[in-house]
Amino acid sequence: MNRFDKIRLIVCDVDGTLYDWDRILSPRTIRVINELHERGYGFSIASGRPYEEIVEYADRWGFPFQFDVLIGLNGAELFSLKQNRLYEYYKLSTEKLKKATEIMKRFDCNPFMYWHQKLLCVKVDDMIIKSSKTSEREIVVADDISKLYEEENFKIMFRMSEEETARAEAWLNAHPDPDFTALKTQSTLIEFMDPRISKGFALEELRDQGEYKLDEIMAFGDTTNDNSMITTAGWGVCLANGSEDTKAAADDITRYDCKHDGFADYIEEHLFRRN
Repeated sequence: MNRFDKIRLIVCDVDGTLYDWDRILSPRTIRVINELHERGYGFSIASGRPYEEIVEYADRWGFPFQFDVLIGLNGAELFSLKQNRLYEYYKLSTEKLKKATEIMKRFDCNPFMYWHQKLLCVKVDDMIIKSSKTSEREIVVADDISKLYEEENFKIMFRMSEEETARAEAWLNAHPDPDFTALKTQSTLIEFMDPRISKGFALEELRDQGEYKLDEIMAFGDTTNDNSMITTAGWGVCLANGSEDTKAAADDITRYDCKHDGFADYIEEHLFRRN
């Protein structure tokens, strides 16, 4: 049996995997996702963005069907189309949110979070404006940083320059804290979440619900917050543009990057057997 014959569900990260930062899904990728659906494969997206945002993607991208599984907030949210149910897991307490802001004071960063369908931040800068536009959320500026830890939340995020992000990532890796998972999810973004949460955790929850076995799942990603998903799935693939740690975690690497249909090419070659 070919290693891909068992595959029933394709799970994809979005930014840096399905498309580049222009956020335009290519015609080839659209054709491949439609063909996956026609051939009976399940299709899922796994994102750091919240469910309320990613549930709109199928319609926004022009698909006549909803995706079978949606993984939001890096695994804190799991939606099953078959069950028509959204599962939510493990918010950070107010004390832990405050602790995260204290830890990150040593870096030049702008903390923010998804908050009541808005973006709550400490100050408005170009990166926050860009985040607001891509998520289509109104910006709310907190009078005081304490506003960010007045109530529980699934995660808190910190925008900064690429150089400062690299410095923060190195410090956080050298000083692990049992209260958090702190990951670089973009070149200018660090996210703090409950340590039990990951995209791999969401796949395990999906397995425990009896919908898919792990060896029936093929996962695609490009950076550190995708590593757990790539190693948990039966077959994990990193995009050619991916980070070195994600390439090391993967079973395979695409021939092309996300700008040149790396995901679509891989599916055509390995699942559709087209060269």
